[in-house]
Amino acid sequence: MCRMKARSQRILTQSANEEFLRFTSSVHTDSALWRFDIAGSIAHARALNEASILNDAELKTIERSLRGIASRILEGRVTFDPRLEDIHMNIEKLLTDEIGDTGAKIHTGRSRNDQVALDLRLWTRERLFHVMEQLLSLQRILLKKGKEEHHTILPGYTHLQHAQPVLLSHHLLAHLWRMSRDMERLAECYRRTNISPLGSGALAGTSFKLDRLETARMLGASRISENSLDAVSDRDFAAEAAFALSLLMIHLSSLSEELVLWSSKEFGFLKLPKEMSGGSSMMPQKRNPDLPELVRGKTGRAVGDLVAFLTLLKSLPLAYNRDIQEGKENLFDVFDTAEPSLQALTTFLASVEFDKVRMRMSAEAGLMTATDLADLLTTRGVPFRKAHSIVRNISEKANGSDAEFARLSSDVIRQHAGDLDASRFLDVENAVARRDIDGGTSWRAVKRQMVLAEDSMRSAERALKDMEKQVGAVDRLLGF
Repeated sequence: MCRMKARSQRILTQSANEEFLRFTSSVHTDSALWRFDIAGSIAHARALNEASILNDAELKTIERSLRGIASRILEGRVTFDPRLEDIHMNIEKLLTDEIGDTGAKIHTGRSRNDQVALDLRLWTRERLFHVMEQLLSLQRILLKKGKEEHHTILPGYTHLQHAQPVLLSHHLLAHLWRMSRDMERLAECYRRTNISPLGSGALAGTSFKLDRLETARMLGASRISENSLDAVSDRDFAAEAAFALSLLMIHLSSLSEELVLWSSKEFGFLKLPKEMSGGSSMMPQKRNPDLPELVRGKTGRAVGDLVAFLTLLKSLPLAYNRDIQEGKENLFDVFDTAEPSLQALTTFLASVEFDKVRMRMSAEAGLMTATDLADLLTTRGVPFRKAHSIVRNISEKANGSDAEFARLSSDVIRQHAGDLDASRFLDVENAVARRDIDGGTSWRAVKRQMVLAEDSMRSAERALKDMEKQVGAVDRLLGF
């Protein structure tokens, strides 16, 4: 009976241990960090060598082995073992299996806490760089389309009701400026991400005299973390990236919503590109704006990742807690949602054809120049509130008829402005041209915006070139 009980306990213990390993393993997620983990290990090994903890022969052996492991992983010749818990332990096991005790020295002066913090920062830094590259491509398309459509007039809307005529180029640039702010947020996030926590150890630093600044330089980081407790527990950069990407997705969703509306029969402002739209399984005549609809839908997923990540962080004490492991999936997912959405929308928008005639016809309907009439009365001494009331009464009498509004407007203009040609004054082109204030919708004002937009994008291009050198430090360490 005693032997049976002992055997049962061994089986139970083994089963519980396997269950523990299955539940705690993160290899299925953090295997994406392998390049950064190996690059960080090479930089750390060099720091150990400078501190006389590794001799030159040991350093050479470790670097050669780590680069060989990187090449095998890249070629798909390595299978990660989930029983080893995470990617960091998998790579260390591969190293020690190959070079023995020399490989076991790699973890001197290092904890998995500062190791994973470094890897996640390097991964996030690279993905931010790629998102900014793609965002710049979308901005270029918006500017290109704006230049092509610089004389196209369409209705401007508030509350999705006809409001005032605007240039299509002005409308497209509105989306560009939103994305310019997204670019600034992402660049600031990149700056706060590009920090090396290596050398912080588990929480209190290390007793070994490692040159943290030199290690950071090797990895392309701009500076080192100031506080070891903060360094191993800080995931601000990841939460900030998730926020910046979520807001970017909201801006893409707004643009997508307009593309969906404009492609409908009711608007008819654009023609869906055949190669970038879907058909109906039942109705052969239909083309559907599948791509912008999916971008619009994926926005909810990005926002959900942000909320999940923030909730994860809300009550964690210092320093490292295992909860943080769960945030990787949300961070990875928000990038895997935003970057393809940017790519798809860029390609879609580049293929779109706008219906200039339909836009112009719509801009000429709906009493679109009523505000111009009120402004005219104001220039003739009528207080604006009174002018607004006069034009509102005319609009109500016209009952939605543009012809009747024009007739009633002519009477008011004769009364207050003498021989002024009402039809010419109320023409949508003149209404657009009059708004020649900085940031306005006249062609001259829009042209000034385009110059500013080009300056902004050139500045982003220069910043991206510097980032590319920093991001490239990982592959340089790997010998790729």
